[in-house]
Amino acid sequence: MKLVTAIIRPEKVDDIRSALESYGVRGLTVSHASGYGRQRGHTEVYRGAEYTSDLLRKTRVEILVPDHAASDIVDVLVSTANTGRAGDGKVWITQVEEAVRVRTGERGDAAV
Repeated sequence: MKLVTAIIRPEKVDDIRSALESYGVRGLTVSHASGYGRQRGHTEVYRGAEYTSDLLRKTRVEILVPDHAASDIVDVLVSTANTGRAGDGKVWITQVEEAVRVRTGERGDAAV
């Protein structure tokens, strides 16, 4: 099993959720996050005063998938989250040794 994790723009969450559901993903976890990458935050003007926001709002999406589906899930995430601008995010895959469905006790791929 693999854990596919993506840090994306918050406004792309609904698009990503729809694309993943179309692909057949039955569950995912979404969390609020903040951070920065190469863009190093941004400067805004509010009521005439300029201020710098070092940590940008992001959304973290996590999907537990069978090994064979991980690459396709990454492709769906990247193609859907891409705006072509700095700050689109990152996606990575982590190996998962074991997963257990709490309600039934199922283990491994059956728990996904």
